[in-house]
Amino acid sequence: MRITAIFPELYCCLLVFLISSFFHPTQSEITSLDSGNIDDVLNNADVALVNFYADWCRFSQMLHPIFEEASNVIKEDFPDKNQIVFARVDCDQYSDIAQRYRISKYPTLKLFRNGMMMKREYRGQRSVTAIADYIRQQKSNPIREVLSLEEINSLDRNKRNIIGYFEQKDSDNYRNFERVANVLHDDCVFLAAFGSVSKPERFSGDNIIYKPTGENAPDMVYLGSMTNFDLAYAWTQDKCVPLVREITFENGEELTEEGLPFLILFHMKDDTESLERFQQEVARQLISEKGTINFLHADCDKFRHPLLHIQKSPADCPVIAIDSFRHMYVFSDFSDLAVPGKLKQFVLDLHSGKLHREFHHGPDPTDVAPGQLLQDIVSSPPESSFQKLAPSGHRYTLLREKDEL
Repeated sequence: MRITAIFPELYCCLLVFLISSFFHPTQSEITSLDSGNIDDVLNNADVALVNFYADWCRFSQMLHPIFEEASNVIKEDFPDKNQIVFARVDCDQYSDIAQRYRISKYPTLKLFRNGMMMKREYRGQRSVTAIADYIRQQKSNPIREVLSLEEINSLDRNKRNIIGYFEQKDSDNYRNFERVANVLHDDCVFLAAFGSVSKPERFSGDNIIYKPTGENAPDMVYLGSMTNFDLAYAWTQDKCVPLVREITFENGEELTEEGLPFLILFHMKDDTESLERFQQEVARQLISEKGTINFLHADCDKFRHPLLHIQKSPADCPVIAIDSFRHMYVFSDFSDLAVPGKLKQFVLDLHSGKLHREFHHGPDPTDVAPGQLLQDIVSSPPESSFQKLAPSGHRYTLLREKDEL
């Protein structure tokens, strides 16, 4: 006798269960982070993608199913639960975590490696395929193995290259090098040579060198402990992330979101001499201002629109300007770079409010020559151009607006 005749109810329940399981795949393993578990979860994950969200934010609501489906897709590729972790933080409930990671918009997707937050958050397309591809890229090896020292001679010297020479791959020295490369591989090219290939360069044991951009730039050797991550990371970051960075349409949102005003050199792409002079003066005069203003350079052709705002064109380049995210201010003349302290005073005048004040009311009384009449000159300084590169309100719920000078 058939089982369906004896247990018809049991058969129907089993059939419903099988159909339900087929059409409703297993729920994704999104880890909810809170103040008690966040450090433990992130520190034990090779790579973690964290969704900082708020339930009331419509963009967060739109991302939730996409984020969960991307987690399901990646889980098939990386079944080990500590290889890839998809996690989320309810920023309304855990505002201390949101503050800790400087969340200024919802939703924000930040990448972590072994508990360390990466400088660049995910800003790509919000689709299952795009997020999954992004995570797969994060699992690719950031270090290219060198099989012959002749490869070093043919490196692209337009890029910053960090090369490690190791006796063996299975060593604490190399594992530490891997950790550094995982964090900074977007900023430098990392290479490594082992064993007999690296022996001519291991005159005093394992070592790391930095090859700066430019054919004639001398190599720099790391002199710190090979197993001290903090020292190795700080040294490598200093080499890979230049004091004066290039702003492009690709990284403009990221730079704008740092919240610091821009000191920008506009120059023609092939005008490396002006760039070198600007870099030298920034290093000489403004190193103490690092952290209060971003030092950038921009291609005059690509950024014609900001130049038009300050009544300049590519024919006027090189031009130096400050964009405070409210107004733009022009440095008197590029040749004034040679005047000791003048570039620094330009930046200090921004911080003190003098640039903004003089645009509206003319020179300060202390700056007027004896016998010269002081007039109250009302003017409208050009509006910020680079603020337009900030995160779009069509993709994020922005938490606050900054009121810059």
